[in-house]
Amino acid sequence: MKNVIITGATSGIGRELAIQLSEKGYKVGLIGRRVDRLEEIKEEIGELAFIKPLDVTDFEKAESVYKELIKEMGGLDIMILNAGVGRDSRKLTWGSDKQTVDVNVTAFAHGMNVAFQYFLDEKKSGQIVGMSSIASTLASGRAAAYTASKHFISNYMTGFRQKANRMGVDITITDIKPGFIHTEMTENNKGMFWVASVEKATKQMIRGIEAKKNHVYITKRWRLIAWVAKSVPQFVWDRLRF
Repeated sequence: MKNVIITGATSGIGRELAIQLSEKGYKVGLIGRRVDRLEEIKEEIGELAFIKPLDVTDFEKAESVYKELIKEMGGLDIMILNAGVGRDSRKLTWGSDKQTVDVNVTAFAHGMNVAFQYFLDEKKSGQIVGMSSIASTLASGRAAAYTASKHFISNYMTGFRQKANRMGVDITITDIKPGFIHTEMTENNKGMFWVASVEKATKQMIRGIEAKKNHVYITKRWRLIAWVAKSVPQFVWDRLRF
């Protein structure tokens, strides 16, 4: 039986990961801001679920909560850093951009460091999963902070993968890059295509996690978009309106 901690576990991908992983026999430590939803998931999953309410941007509290949860579960094998926000930044408000950076960049980096240090100190092995996005390969005038934050997540994970290799430790870093997935966060978005259900998307994510892949595109066809994004010259992107 493996122990997994999931941040942002109260809805969408995080909640579905908790359900599907518990059905496979994993112990799941669930972190989120909404206590009522955490309690609902705990009731649904049962004894395999351990819950801790937390705002991941409260960094001093976050470290102690992670450690408490690891102790209660009896150890940690996989950390899934799923907490994230997305905001339409066309209005260019600092408040919304700051929240995106606080959650998607700073809180992610903090969780990554806590997990990596735990695996390094306790067992010289483990797996850290980051919820990036196909948006990490793009830049968008409508979501500048969001796309930049996802690019940070991917590059940060690449750096930690190189660090683990250099140190000779068996710590897997898995970068999950979803395209459009039907969740509460995306239900009002217009113009989405190749939209996957959260159930299907999560099932593919778990396959990638269990295979210890470095990169997982969800669904697989989004790898084509990533290839196109890397091939198109910057001056072309600068003329697009999206």
